[in-house]
Order: sequence, then structure tokens, then C-alpha cells
Amino acid sequence: MKLSFRWYGPDDPVSLLHIRQVPVIRGIVSALYHIPVGETWPLKGILTLKARIEESGFEWTAIESIPVHEDIKLGNTQRDHWIDKYCDSIRNMGKAGIPVLCYNFMPVFDWTRSTLDMKLPDGSTCLAYDHDTISRVDIKKGTFSLPGWATAYEKDALNRLMDAYSELTEEDLWQNLGYFLKRVIPVAEESGVRMGIHPDDPPWSIFGLPRIICREADLDRFLNIVNSPSNSLTLCTGSLGPDEQNDMVRMTDKYAGKNRIVFAHIRNIKRTGPFSFHETAHPTACGDVNIIGVLKMYHKHNFTGVLRPDHGRMIWNETGKPGYGLYDRSLGAMYIAGIWEGLNRD
Repeated sequence: MKLSFRWYGPDDPVSLLHIRQVPVIRGIVSALYHIPVGETWPLKGILTLKARIEESGFEWTAIESIPVHEDIKLGNTQRDHWIDKYCDSIRNMGKAGIPVLCYNFMPVFDWTRSTLDMKLPDGSTCLAYDHDTISRVDIKKGTFSLPGWATAYEKDALNRLMDAYSELTEEDLWQNLGYFLKRVIPVAEESGVRMGIHPDDPPWSIFGLPRIICREADLDRFLNIVNSPSNSLTLCTGSLGPDEQNDMVRMTDKYAGKNRIVFAHIRNIKRTGPFSFHETAHPTACGDVNIIGVLKMYHKHNFTGVLRPDHGRMIWNETGKPGYGLYDRSLGAMYIAGIWEGLNRD
């Protein structure tokens, strides 16, 4: 296991020096966040960031992420143009020796929450998703915005995009994903890169948009599109966990046993109602995901991929990027490392 920490680059309030003081962290997960969606990541830019990471004593273990352009997801006439650029980015990360690429295929919106600062009984704050709040949002009116939304879309552009997706079914999105994979996975294989798709977060449709990477059957279908180690999973306990039908221990056992998990996100959540949840501290006792059981399955299968503590609470009056503060993610990293050490000793 390569225990790693997500870092948002030089502008991140959490510095590499701070991360270096978490004794169990060996790798950094990062990206070129300034590159416009769809454009090729230049090799020089990748190498420059890699050098900075290595100078701080880390390995750049995974890129999270190279965004997939909406034209690819929609399957329109421009998709080949953007897929070609995506392939060039994969080639460049391969030349730079970065082995893992995390990405997602969620239409329009990445992860979605109704609040970034829900207060917990202990005084900490966390990210939360409330179904009633989300269901009242009319995004086409432009009168309400949600935490976590990308700000790249002007109102008119967003409305055009939503209109385009209104004609797209889940099966259409599956076909477009398959087209993408059949183009990019051979390039990933040639470049020594393993791609791991991130599950939809939350794992159900929002705003009528199709979402297809939500449940075990979806993961099975996905992996069968291109049966290659380069076509694998980023298994996120906090994204799949809100659906109680997703047994994270059994799913980890299944996919780690097939060597189809290349990147692991460890995060705990507490379900608060149908299609509602909030995030918690990492330990099993704090939420509804059996984190100890999940880690046992990774250990059982001698997992050698990248694993990182995912979203943390904001604790001890820390300010910064919600979900990505230093303190609670560090506690999560130490919790994970402690369990792993115990499993090794056993």
C-alpha cells in the first residue's frame, strides 16, 4: 500500500512541509489544476510539479484528476478532438513516470453536497448531503448555488448543457463511456498508466442527470467494457457508502481480489435518511462504513496500489478547503496506518 495525501498544489493552504510531518505519508496525489478542461497537460508542467513533490521527500503516486470534457460524455461531434487531447495527456504522464490516473464520468457536476459546514455534536464541521435541500433547487433559474459546484459555467452555458443532457439516457452515457474507454485504455497500456474511474458522488441521479457508476452491477459492467488492468477502479468508500446496498467490505474483497482496484479512497459517512448523509471522522465507530473490514480486505489481497484518507472534518478551529484540511485527514492517515500495522503483525 502506498499511503498518500491529496495536495492541491502551491496554492493549497496545507503545505507539503505540513504533510511531511505526518510520519506515515509517503506519496502525494495532485494535478495541474490550472489547465482548462479538455486541454492537453504539457509534459514540462507535469515534470515541474513532480520535481517540487520529490524535493519535499514524496513520490507523486497518482493524478487526481484529468477531467473528461462534457463533449465526450455527451458523445457529440467534437468528442474525438477532446479524446485525442486526453490521450496526449496520458502519454505525457506516462513519460513522467506517474502510474495512476483517477477520473470520473459524472455529467456536469462533480461531487455534490448541500452544505460544507454541518456542525456535529463534538463541535467539528463536515460535508453533508440533504435530499430535501437538493430537491428544491432549480438550477436553470440560476437563483441558487450549491457547495462543491464548479464555477466554470455561466448561467446560459449551464442551461444549454442541461438541455443537451435532457436528451441523454443512462444507456447513451454507457455507450459514450465505452467509446471513450476503447480509445484511451490502449494508450494507457502503452504508457504504463493504470486508470481508475471514481464512483459517482453521491451514487444516484441528481437534477435528472444520468449517473451510471453507482452500484456493484455498474462496476461489473464497467470493468467488462475493456478487460485490462489499465481499466480499473478508484474505490471510494465515501461515495459508494451512502447507498446501503453497497457492501463495501464485500466489494473491496471482490475487486481487490481481481486486481482491479488501483486507487483507494478511505472515508466514512453516516446515513441520515433516504438519499441523505453526512461525512464523519474515519474510524469505523463514527459512521456506517466498516473501515476496519475494508482495510482487512486490502491487506488480505496484498494491495500495493495507492490509498489515501479522503475528506476529513474541519477540527480544532482549522480554516481552509472544506473536506481537505490537514488535521482530520492526518488523524485518518494515522488510523489507517495503525490498522495496517496491526494486520501486518497478525
